[in-house]
Amino acid sequence: MDKDVTLVEVGPRDGFQPIGPLIPPEDKIAFIARLYEAGLRRMEVTAFVSERSVPQLADAAQILKAAQALPELSAQVLVPNQRYCDQAIEAGATEIAFVLSVSEKHNMNNVRRTPQESVAEYARLIAELPAGVGVRLNVATAFDCPFDGQVSPDNVIALLDPLVAVRGDVEIALCDTTGRTTPDRVKALFDRAATEFPGGARWAFHGHDTYGLGVANVLAAYAAQVRVFDSSFGGLGGCPFAPGATGNVATEDVVWTLAAMGIATGVDLDALVDVADDATRIPGALPGGRVRTALLSRRCAQALDA
Repeated sequence: MDKDVTLVEVGPRDGFQPIGPLIPPEDKIAFIARLYEAGLRRMEVTAFVSERSVPQLADAAQILKAAQALPELSAQVLVPNQRYCDQAIEAGATEIAFVLSVSEKHNMNNVRRTPQESVAEYARLIAELPAGVGVRLNVATAFDCPFDGQVSPDNVIALLDPLVAVRGDVEIALCDTTGRTTPDRVKALFDRAATEFPGGARWAFHGHDTYGLGVANVLAAYAAQVRVFDSSFGGLGGCPFAPGATGNVATEDVVWTLAAMGIATGVDLDALVDVADDATRIPGALPGGRVRTALLSRRCAQALDA
């Protein structure tokens, strides 16, 4: 088995983003530190976005600064346009993730632009990006749109074409924003994308677990040679602009599955489960996943037997 698998912990951004009650910044920083201690070395720690639209992330600069104090942590931040990218760079960001959607309706709801306008925005952003800043491209609704349903692979490839032309050596995440896709479609799209764009692009998968297929879709992407996977501790998440979408695939579910297959992630599963369990107690959080419950139940049974 190929052991070169990277998990991108997106709980501090995608997981916290839809929670209504504001989480104190010190609590967010503590969660990031505990995830780091569990072995996660790459995280999407926050996003620079409209404070009015997503008040939970108004503390982005403070969170980024704290995350960057952790040695060797790759602290990625999400940005939807040039304005917020500039804010992120001013705050010290060295890893940015630009997001746009294949679906026009979702892109309009999410970033108030057509996909074509976002492509142009991305080109301007890349042209003005300081040297040494890493880039991740998040292509949302690559499989399904909350408003229009299934998204045609042809539409995904058509959008990727000008994006890859802007800069071909970035990491590109195809995102199952609604959690409604299936493993066959995941593998088929990644296989086609790799064939259509055989250059320097690196592929990643971002999946939600709305219908319980999060781990299955991760494995389908793995079968298509993808080796970078987004996940969220405790299964936290959900997109405010994708009605009905629940949390991301749980990090502990992915770690447990890959470990059972002999694929190392560098993550301490017991420590991760403890952090994920505490995440379920965040006011307003909607946790997901199955491994956390199973392992905690096993611990209780073992304690009773002792």
